[in-house]
Order: sequence, then structure tokens, then C-alpha cells
Amino acid sequence: MDLKEYIADVPDFPSEGILFRDITPLLANGPAFKYACDTLTDFAEKCGAEVIAGPESRGFIFGCPIANKLDIGFVPVRKPKKLPRETVSYKYDLEYGTNEIHMHKDAIKPGQKVVVCDDLLATGGTIDAAIKLVEMLGGEVVGCCFLIELKDLKGREKLNGYNVFTLIQY
Repeated sequence: MDLKEYIADVPDFPSEGILFRDITPLLANGPAFKYACDTLTDFAEKCGAEVIAGPESRGFIFGCPIANKLDIGFVPVRKPKKLPRETVSYKYDLEYGTNEIHMHKDAIKPGQKVVVCDDLLATGGTIDAAIKLVEMLGGEVVGCCFLIELKDLKGREKLNGYNVFTLIQY
């Protein structure tokens, strides 16, 4: 199945000169969404995932069905002040400023095999930060999977040494 058929190109969004890859048509198409989730699930299963971690919010969209199909848990990676119990956090640099993500302190067990999942691999900053959180808690990142990879932004380079899988590349 050619999933690019279900991605809408939106020029000049969110600002002029940006070509935004909108995944909502794919999400709205049952067979395309199922194919994407099934393919990502196959990757996570081959990696031996014991839990899936995904950054908000679109990492939830793909990570939860994968975890459900594999009958394993899902760990949300959230922005500050979104998780109610004790968390670990990691601050990372963006092009203009910084960002911070959090995970519950008890979300990952030492030695647990984790696949980190998100919709988009761009610069790799968010996923790199999520990996850092998993590893801070003693988890082993056995894979990273994405619906889309924007190759020109070289995010894969930031994930050097990790097993990375993407369904669509631009």
C-alpha cells in the first residue's frame, strides 16, 4: 500500500516556506491506518518490545494500537505538568529555545525492552530526549519507529546506534 497517497501536503503551514505533511487523511482511512499500525506493530514485535513509549500527542495515536495488538503496556511521554505522579524529565534544545518532556518515574522497569514510537522523525530531538528518559530509568531501547521520516532534516543521525524504522520517507 502506498501510504503517501494518504498524506496531504499543506504549503506554508505553520509558517511561510514550510511544507507540512498532514497525516489526518491517513488516520481517517481505516485500511490505510490499519496497514500503518500493523506494519509498525510487526517492527516492534521483531524488536522484542515489552513496552511502547510515545511522545504526545501523535505518538499516542500510533503507540497505543501497537501496544494493544502486542498485549503490552504503553508509556506516555508528556509535556511538563501533564503527568500526575512523580516524573523524570529531560530538557533539550530546539532551533529557537528549549523543550522539556516527562515520564512517570515508575513507567519503565530496569532492563525492560522499549520501542519508542512517533508519527514523525524530523530533527530527532524529541525522540532522542524520549530515549534519554527510558535509559535514565534503566530501560533498553530496542527500536524506534515512525510513520514519516523527513530525510533532509537528518534526524536519523541523532539516533545513530538505534534500530530505526520508518514507513514513509520524504
